Amino acid sequence: MIVLPSTIGETIRERAHEGQPNEICGILGGAYEPEGTSRVHSQYPADNVAANPRTRYEIDPEQQLAIFDRLEDHGEEIVGFYHSHPRGPPRPSETDAQLATWPNRSYLIVSLEPPEIGSWRWRADPERDGDESAAGGRFERERLVVD
Repeated sequence: MIVLPSTIGETIRERAHEGQPNEICGILGGAYEPEGTSRVHSQYPADNVAANPRTRYEIDPEQQLAIFDRLEDHGEEIVGFYHSHPRGPPRPSETDAQLATWPNRSYLIVSLEPPEIGSWRWRADPERDGDESAAGGRFERERLVVD
């Protein structure tokens, strides 16, 4: 389960609307629990540097490192990531699954049509190369509690 403050959820929704027709993206900070309840305390917007930002997202690598440093400075952990689907459902696409790399982290997806937020945890396949962080795995729907 992931707990998302309503103010942060609204901020992400607003960014998604403003970012149309492109996907927006960012990083969620807070208290991370691999198998339990993760709590979002902050969100850090990032530039989408994907070659085709209307249908894909890629967090700017330099911004990502700077955000990781800010999270550490604030005593927060990486809870997960978020992005929008301006014209699609709030569930991971095949591309999202191919590009997921953070095991047990939440991937929040904001849909604008219909307006909805969904959350999914990436579960890596530890059988593959014996490495939990290796590519390959699946998304599992997780309960999203807006607080």
